[in-house]
Amino acid sequence: MDQNALKEQTGKESVKYIKSGMIVGLGTGSTVKYMVDELGKQVQEGKIKDIIGVTTSSRTAKQATDLGITIKDIDDVDHIDLTIDGADEISDDFQGIKGGGGALLWEKIVANASNKVMWIVDESKLVHKLGAFPLPVEVIPFGAQHVFNRLEKKGYKPTWRMDGDQKYRTDENNYIIDLHLGEIDDPKALADELIHMVGIVETGLFLNRVNDVIVGTQNGPKVLHAR
Repeated sequence: MDQNALKEQTGKESVKYIKSGMIVGLGTGSTVKYMVDELGKQVQEGKIKDIIGVTTSSRTAKQATDLGITIKDIDDVDHIDLTIDGADEISDDFQGIKGGGGALLWEKIVANASNKVMWIVDESKLVHKLGAFPLPVEVIPFGAQHVFNRLEKKGYKPTWRMDGDQKYRTDENNYIIDLHLGEIDDPKALADELIHMVGIVETGLFLNRVNDVIVGTQNGPKVLHAR
């Protein structure tokens, strides 16, 4: 199977964990797109009823709405039963890098409001240590170049996330700086350092945030229990 087939397999498998009446966090990314497609199909067929979706990006909100899934703003629900989202890297100890799709801030807010978090990935996303995938950092536009320069001086090899010839804008109209670190020895220390840097809104380090991971493999979907 190619990578897209693995993503589709994993996305469809995760819908088995969504039950009628749930409030579900709907993530962002290529694997999640398959999950939302399958969820929409089951809602249309009446197999899953009375669910409410809370999305982590405007892209997912449009996809879900077009499929007939009821969407509410996160501030209009008091909790989320289960969030299903993708990940760009997952280490052996279930720490993650997310934000390759630019939705890291909303993804973290939705994850924080969730009783359970599930990540769905193909097997290429499993790594021993984080860092080969560039770490996204969301920054406000005011003074963003100063933040970039500071990250550069620290040797974090920053690059601007681009959208054509313009800087990429998140759903909150912020910029993203990607850090090319190679390997992250102490993710918690790095997360603490970055989040205390003025101008940085959030980082793509998702630490101690996932309960279960569904991995698409050549032998079928595999469920890993993180906690």
